[in-house]
This record gives sequence, structure tokens and C-alpha cells, in this order.
Amino acid sequence: MAAKTPDLGFTPKGLFIGGEWVSASSGRTITSINPSNGDILGEVPLASEADVDRAVAAARAAFPGWAGLPVTKRAEYLIRLADAIDENAGPLALMDSVDSGNAISGMRGDMKWTSDTFRYFAGFVTEMKGETMSREPGHLNLTLRQPYGVVAKINPFNHPFRFCAEKAACALAAGNTVVIKGPEQAPLSSLRLGELCEQIFPAGVVNIVTGDGATGSAMVRHKDVPRIGFVGSVETGRIIAREAAEGLKEVTLELGGKNPIVIFPDADPKKAAETAVKSMNMNRQGQSCSSTSRVLVHSSMHDRVVDELAKIVSAIPIGFPWLEGAEMGPIVSQQQYDRVMRYIGYGGEDGAKLLTGGGRPDDDDLKKGFFVAPTVFDGVTPEMRIGSEEIFGPVMSVMTWSDFDEMIEIANGVMYGLTASIVTNDFSMAMRAAEQIEAGYVWVNSSGRYLGAPYGGWKQSGLGKEESFEELLSYTRVKNVNMRW
Repeated sequence: MAAKTPDLGFTPKGLFIGGEWVSASSGRTITSINPSNGDILGEVPLASEADVDRAVAAARAAFPGWAGLPVTKRAEYLIRLADAIDENAGPLALMDSVDSGNAISGMRGDMKWTSDTFRYFAGFVTEMKGETMSREPGHLNLTLRQPYGVVAKINPFNHPFRFCAEKAACALAAGNTVVIKGPEQAPLSSLRLGELCEQIFPAGVVNIVTGDGATGSAMVRHKDVPRIGFVGSVETGRIIAREAAEGLKEVTLELGGKNPIVIFPDADPKKAAETAVKSMNMNRQGQSCSSTSRVLVHSSMHDRVVDELAKIVSAIPIGFPWLEGAEMGPIVSQQQYDRVMRYIGYGGEDGAKLLTGGGRPDDDDLKKGFFVAPTVFDGVTPEMRIGSEEIFGPVMSVMTWSDFDEMIEIANGVMYGLTASIVTNDFSMAMRAAEQIEAGYVWVNSSGRYLGAPYGGWKQSGLGKEESFEELLSYTRVKNVNMRW
């Protein structure tokens, strides 16, 4: 019997603007549904341009007071939010699991990562330093780091709470105020974040709106928003870059990826396959920009790795994501489900060999949800659509290579350059590959992100670095002061 949708104990109050909960000016709403079974979870406001104006005005009014605080005082606010996240981690993880379809184990990890991030940057605030230069007697040149003002943060659905909270940490630490747009497909926890912030931050420092693409566009184009941070698709990132260019705004873009995992001939086949599956992020249904969806296997290892890969992937427990033991849930929405299934169809059309998956799981309890069995194709070539285009779903494409230069050409032969993974016991070969693969973040015999390590893409995978001291500095502007006496 299918599991019932858990009671989340949460009813959206509206848009969080200027420390208050307000209705959308148009009265329009977005329906949030449980992607596991179609149940309605709630109605959230659809913010219009007028609502964005209100939010930006509130953030702008709060900016002088927030920026004027000693940096250590701002750090105290960040630590208080980290404590609140820890205290509410269980319910928050459940909310995100139900609303987005991600396995609850991964969402618990999201809460821990988020609170750790706030503490990390709270400890770094005193390192936002300028420089001094003295060229001659009676002369001093110095630089100041100052916040931008109002920062717009626009976030995707694959880490609903984590991205809404975490991606604001640096902006707040640096003295900016923020307007955050939660994901349209899984918006509930972004509004729950507003409830936490309501108890902690001065009014207007954190403002949270929900809406669609038009809402995000209004934030990007707003004349009083000089700094923008976006996480999402390449296509949307390009639109944001064009709109931001009109105002010459500073933009950070963390965009998509078609990331390779390169398996060398000296690797252990089983461990290599396990690493490939783990770094595919199946607990988020492969809906991750860092997922290593292209498996580049040396020809001498092909058969052994593919056998292990098929065994591991076909055994992944699929089910209602809020239940313990389910390692993979549904795709987040009908639109995204249709996209994934379309690409699975492309795989067959283009001549790839389906090893496992390729459709809905054989379970009547899951038939109302957007479930896709984890899928592996073999015999994929770089020219195939599943071998070159981001799917953002649980689809892995196996390619073979024999020559190092051939491997590099395949790895670099896409427009993306976000992450890459290398599996080998040859350290020299690992470093050679890491130097030549065009990606902003490279793993060797490992997976997962490390707090404080700069994360961001090359090529069409983005602009700027996040999750690091570089990100903190990016939310300040350098002012030069030249003095003579």
C-alpha cells in the first residue's frame, strides 16, 4: 500500500518582506505538489514585479543599519541562524524530502552542510581586509572592502532549503541585505527559512519571495540590485547574464554540467563503479549539476566496470523519499520527468545500448509519482544527445577510450566544465589528467564537496567561485583611498 504524505505541520504565510508576511499583490499563487503521489502540499504566493519592488525597497532600507554593524556582530547573527537550523533540522529535512522528492538521508546532510556553512563564514568575517601602500613620505594609499547593498539570490529545486539559506551566507556576512527567490518546484522550505529569519535578523535584512521566471527576471533587472547570485541551468544563466548586462551588474552563475568520470586501466572495477554511482547523486535522482553522468572507461576495463555498474544501479532502492531505506525518489515535476523520459528515448534512437532502467519502476505503489528507474546506457558516443547534453536526471552514459589524448578530447568535448572525477592509483597520471581536463572542480578517487574549497565551473558552467573565502570577498567592492598630508 502506498505511503501517505506526511503532515509537514506547515502552512505558508505569504511573502516575507521587511520582517512581515504579506500577500502577493496579484493574489495569484503557485501550487506545490508532492512529486511522489500528486498530493497538494500547499499554495505559495506568486510574486509580481510590484512585490519584488517592495522586497528590494525593504532590503535597501535595512542596508545602512546592517552594513554599519561591526563584522563580529553580523557573525553573531549568522551563528544564531546556524543554531536554529540545527534545532529544526529534522522537520526541515522531511519538508524538503516530500516537496522535492529527494531522499531524506541526503536532506539531513543538506541541513548539516548549511549550518556548517554559516559557522564557517561567521568565522571568516574579520579576514575581509584591505591593503596599504606607502610610496613616499606624507603619502598613503589604502583599499577598503565595502558591501554592494541589495543582493538578489535565485535558487533551484535540487537543494531547496540548503541553497536558499547557504547561498545568502556570504552576502550577509559581507554586510549586504538580500532578496531570495525560492524554487518554483519546491518552494515550501524557503518560506520556512523566512520564519527562522523572522526571529533572528533585523527587519528587511532577509526578504524571501516565491514565484516563477518572471519573478526572477524582475529581481535581476531591478535598478537597486547591483549584485546577483544564480544557481540553475545554462539557458537561464545566459538570460540572467544578458539582463544583468543592461545594468552592468556583478553576477555569479553556478550552472549545469555534463561531467565526466574517467576510469583508468589500473582501477579496481568494483570500486570504480561504486564511485561512479555515488558521484552521480542518485539520492537526488541525478538532479545535480555536479553529477558525473558520462562514464569514460578505458577499453581494457569496459566489460568488468559495466557489469558492476549495472548490478549496483539496478539494486538502488526506489521509493517514497521520506521513508528510511529509500535511496532514490521521484523526479521533481511533470515537466522535468517528461524531459528525462525524452532523453531516454533519444538514447535508443541514437543507437546506445540500454543496460538497466529506462522507464518507470515496476511498482504499483509508485505509479502516481514521477518515478524513473535509474538508467545506464552503454556504447554511447560523444555525438549522441545523451552523451553531450545535460539531462538532469538518473541517466548514466558509458563511453570507452584507449588513448590518453582521446580521453581528454572526449572529456573536454562538451560546452560544460563544472566537475570531473578521476579513478586511478597512478598519482602522476591523475595529476596529468586533472591539469588537462577543463573543469572547475576535480575529484581523484573520491566524491563530495569540501567546506571551504572553491566551487564553480569553467566554460558554459558558470562564472565565479562559491563555498569559499573567494565567494565571501566577491560580495564586497574594493574602494581605493589615496591620501597625502
